[in-house]
Amino acid sequence: MDSTASTPQTPATPTVPLDVTDQQNSALLEDTLNLLNAGAPDQASEKGLTEIDRWAEVLRASERPGLAKIIQELNTLREQLSSSDAEAHDIAETLATLGAETSKVADETSDGYSAPLAQLGKLLIKLGSTLSR
Repeated sequence: MDSTASTPQTPATPTVPLDVTDQQNSALLEDTLNLLNAGAPDQASEKGLTEIDRWAEVLRASERPGLAKIIQELNTLREQLSSSDAEAHDIAETLATLGAETSKVADETSDGYSAPLAQLGKLLIKLGSTLSR
């Protein structure tokens, strides 16, 4: 058998689920709210892209159903922000979808995350409508 088979030695995503504590979730939510409350950046920053990556990892590790759409939209947003020819309208649409999906999750959440998630959803929608003008 050929040892140069196309199977990578390291998996693209970790096979061991990420263990995220409530404290880490709260910190991530707070960081993101602070970042978005500062207003829309005029260009993709490394900090913003890092936040997107952090959210994608946390959501992938979550056992919650219904997060696939949010993960998909986060990946779309990352691609758009990393692209030099992304249209503001497209980014605005992605942010609005993320906001709506986040609001849905907030409505279905019964723990202490409901209020901050609802705030995040509103901020994403507001940011999206600001960009679409």
